[in-house]
Amino acid sequence: MNLPFNRRAVINMLVGLGLAALGAGAAAADPVKIGFLVKQAEEPWFQDEWRYAEQAAKEQNFTLIKIAVPNGEKMVNAIDNLAAQQAQGFVICAPDVKLGTAVVRAAKRGNLKVMSVDDRLLDGAGKPLAEVPHMGISAAEIGKQVGRGLLDEIKARGWALADVGAIRVAYDQLPTARERTMGTVEALLAAGFPVANIFDAPEAKPDTENAFNAANIVFTKQARFKHWIIFGSNDEAVMGGVRASEGRGFPAASVIGIGIGGSKTASIEFAKAQPTGFHASVLISPKRHGYETSLNMYRWITENRQPPLLTLTTGMLMTRQNQAEVRAKMGL
Repeated sequence: MNLPFNRRAVINMLVGLGLAALGAGAAAADPVKIGFLVKQAEEPWFQDEWRYAEQAAKEQNFTLIKIAVPNGEKMVNAIDNLAAQQAQGFVICAPDVKLGTAVVRAAKRGNLKVMSVDDRLLDGAGKPLAEVPHMGISAAEIGKQVGRGLLDEIKARGWALADVGAIRVAYDQLPTARERTMGTVEALLAAGFPVANIFDAPEAKPDTENAFNAANIVFTKQARFKHWIIFGSNDEAVMGGVRASEGRGFPAASVIGIGIGGSKTASIEFAKAQPTGFHASVLISPKRHGYETSLNMYRWITENRQPPLLTLTTGMLMTRQNQAEVRAKMGL
């Protein structure tokens, strides 16, 4: 049986299929753009995160858009700007965790996927935004690592706990920072360290200059101690405390400072010919926080594989003696 041949219908069908194929090819070829927003771009930790995020971008051939967001207004503008650049998602360490609702609202407005890094976003009631994938640090446990490291070194130097003053360089407005330092306090108290010998040094900003000013006040008021331990939420906080101790004439042998991060700040201090009061740092991996979050976002965009809702990383105590070994174990 012969069927009627409609030449125009066949041509139209072929043209339609061709256009559809072109459209699918164009969609598949749409460039992937991912934002990486950090609150303090000048800090070594965030610079390292960006560096490892760029490594992921190079390997997977996507565009990484790095933006500093030091306050809420710039943060919202940055998210809107990502949408205008036709980005598909972003990773963020917000300038204030209480801006979590604003972050999610801006992401939805721009049809952007979002995940947080380092500091977990909170809602208006102060509760974690569980629906936003997050990679953070087990803050309390890392703080306890610092405490155990301080206690071990106190013992190694033969100091009596009653003769040692402790400075907690505090940035309590950030929950993660408070959890870290209070974890250290918990470890110290559990070992019998006198609570009366622990002094808070509140810093206005978690950097070396503000930590220096905060610690200086404690040294002025508590001049009776010959030995000091110093801890804070990051390497920069501890470095500020150590610098303040040097300004007060304390030799390195009388000071034990242990930071958190294993940043360039720690590396520079360890490279000095003579040891300083900056004894160690709990190394946490900026590679995971930069590379892995960016890779997770890329797969979420291209393969619809949502990242785990909560990933917590840990660290290793690194000194000038074992830094090469520790960095190798952490894949750095």
